[in-house]
Amino acid sequence: MLLTALCMSIAVAAAHAQTTTLAGTVTHDGDGEPLPGVTLFFPDLNTGTITDVSGNYEIAGLPLARVTVQVSYIGHQTIVKDVDLRLTTHLDFMMKESNAMIDEVVVTAFTGTSQLKKSPTPVNVVSHRNLHAVGSTNIIDALSQQPGVAQLTTGGAISKPIIRGLGYNRVAVVSDGIRQEGQQWGDEHGIEVDADRVQSAEILKGPASLLYGSDAMAGVLVLNNIPSVAKDHFEANLGTQYQSNNGLWDYSIDVAGNKAVLWDVRWSERMAHAYKNRHDGYVVGSQFHQRALSGLMGLNRKWGNSTLSLNHLHLTPGIVEGTRDPLTGDLVTPGNDYNLTTYHKSLPFQQVYHTKAVLDNSIFLGDGRLKLILGYQHNKRQEFDEAPDEAELDFRLHTLNYDTRYVFGVGGWKVASGVNGMWQHSLNKGEEVLIPEYKLFDIGVFSTASYDIGRWTLSGGLRFDNRHIHSLALESIFTDFTRNFSGLTGSVGAVLRATDRLNVRVNASRGFRTPNMSELASNGVHEGSIRYELGDTDLKSEFSWQFDLGADYSSAVISAQVALFFNRVNNFIYMKRLTGVETEGYPTYRYTSGNARLWGAELTVDVHPVEPLHFENSLGFVDARLMNQPLESRYLPSTPPLHWKSELRYDLIRDGRTFTNTFVAVGVDCYARQNHYLMESGSETATPGYALLNVRVGTQVKHHDRVIANVGVIADNLLDKAYQSHLSRLKYGDVNAVTGRMGVFNMGRNVTLKLDIPLSF
Repeated sequence: MLLTALCMSIAVAAAHAQTTTLAGTVTHDGDGEPLPGVTLFFPDLNTGTITDVSGNYEIAGLPLARVTVQVSYIGHQTIVKDVDLRLTTHLDFMMKESNAMIDEVVVTAFTGTSQLKKSPTPVNVVSHRNLHAVGSTNIIDALSQQPGVAQLTTGGAISKPIIRGLGYNRVAVVSDGIRQEGQQWGDEHGIEVDADRVQSAEILKGPASLLYGSDAMAGVLVLNNIPSVAKDHFEANLGTQYQSNNGLWDYSIDVAGNKAVLWDVRWSERMAHAYKNRHDGYVVGSQFHQRALSGLMGLNRKWGNSTLSLNHLHLTPGIVEGTRDPLTGDLVTPGNDYNLTTYHKSLPFQQVYHTKAVLDNSIFLGDGRLKLILGYQHNKRQEFDEAPDEAELDFRLHTLNYDTRYVFGVGGWKVASGVNGMWQHSLNKGEEVLIPEYKLFDIGVFSTASYDIGRWTLSGGLRFDNRHIHSLALESIFTDFTRNFSGLTGSVGAVLRATDRLNVRVNASRGFRTPNMSELASNGVHEGSIRYELGDTDLKSEFSWQFDLGADYSSAVISAQVALFFNRVNNFIYMKRLTGVETEGYPTYRYTSGNARLWGAELTVDVHPVEPLHFENSLGFVDARLMNQPLESRYLPSTPPLHWKSELRYDLIRDGRTFTNTFVAVGVDCYARQNHYLMESGSETATPGYALLNVRVGTQVKHHDRVIANVGVIADNLLDKAYQSHLSRLKYGDVNAVTGRMGVFNMGRNVTLKLDIPLSF
């Protein structure tokens, strides 16, 4: 039915669509000089162009519709403007040099593409340049530097996002336009996304159930990876990096073009041996190897655009067991001849395969656009413990995603209405099982709207979801059962542009999440978590009420953003250890639920009394508690501590002939002591605070006014501090009988070298 509707819509749109041309000049606001190499991108159309040596641009074949154009140039403020192409064929832009002003960046909003300043809910936009400026081992590791975002880690290869104290299936990750589905319920299950593909990221904090239904109760990570290749251009990029601590090598080769069709092909490979720190030496089992291949082909026509993306990722992470020699306290290796700096897999390890195909269509109909997205994902996850060719655990997950919506604007209104959801089938192919095989289908119907009136932007919406889960019986381990979950969610908010420098925003939203199959029916040993897990088929859906209040201010010397939130979650599902109970020699944990409340704040401040100097600070804090509980069970598990990040950056060269955008930065990463932890039955322990000293240096190399290389050096934990993150699962490993220290420590000093070589024709 969806495919038939798509074909009919394309036929109708093509029959009535006409095209137009937009042209103009981009100049510098200070002296009026033309700016070559400025990027003009139309997010609604997935197309764009760049200015020539005289600062001129022209792009033909544009539809007669109202669209958004984003004008960006490194070192200058981004310009975002809505353009009615039925009335405008010539448009000039004047760009200001970047200062402390908060850039207006296009984001994915409730009603399609919008502007950051008009969002009533907190959104962080992380550009490709900012992603390139941090040292990380995976994409979640890179994003965890943002205020309000943390990561639950198992070594360097596996990271799970935590937003405002909530994680697992409460955070939705969106890649290629659909939800990433890869059995993310497991502690040691990471996000199967190639970090080299991510061009930018949007972090939506708070319930986003209006857009994605269940599993987006804490927020959404939107990973944008469609290349913005200018029309009639061919581009290539070679990127590589090296990390000193774990010997990480990474390279990525990408070629893309935009002529008759938009196309892109990328190959990436990343490998690392075991990381090391002062207390543990090399951490046995923390090595990993990842390969990824992706391709994309798109059409931009007068009726709209259509994109088909295909990608495959293969990740082989080791498993850190943390077992120690009782006499020496050293971590036990698989054998006497084991090479601690090997890049090859060794028992125990995982094999993860993720394959995805997505068809994304946008069709102009009347005064709006019809969006239709169809996706298929196959996730294969295996764990090898005894032999490298025989998997003990072997999960297979098939997922079909669908999303159709109509987005239109009239007057000051923007409205989006549609239906989306997914179908899943999970299979067990290994000798051991942890959760039963199951089938799942959910559907959600929603409508959202925003309205601009004077200095106000009002927005809100409603959504209804239904999820059907059927579990299949297996001998005496699992019983057959069926559950149906439904929920009504909504959001209402407003943004007041009080002055040209001050915006104030407020929002109230209701979130919804159904229990996953692990929480409902686990019954087995989870080797990666070193415990026996039990589910509860009587668990109810989680519902939340969240209230947000925020403001942002910018002037010539300072910019600041503050966000406050309060979140009440009913039927919060968590896992706790059963006192004195062991099953098959493992400590036993059971899923249970209770009511919870969370509150916290995020703050960012950038002060620069003179243009080259920036003093940037960010702060994130959350207090998460179970209600009406004694001290032992009062605090929610996996709650990140207060995180303060401070950096002093000096721009040595802003716009040079050979070197440009050259900077040096010195920063401190401070994590407070976490005394708020789940004490019951030893589920968690307190974690001391620590501070890490970091240094960054970066530049761009130019030749004939064209950037030919991006170079960066990042030194993390420069003083080689030995520490344990509160959200590291490795801190609960064996006790070192010699030193008395429990668990494994995080990575020590690490220097990252990065090089990108862009080519454009």
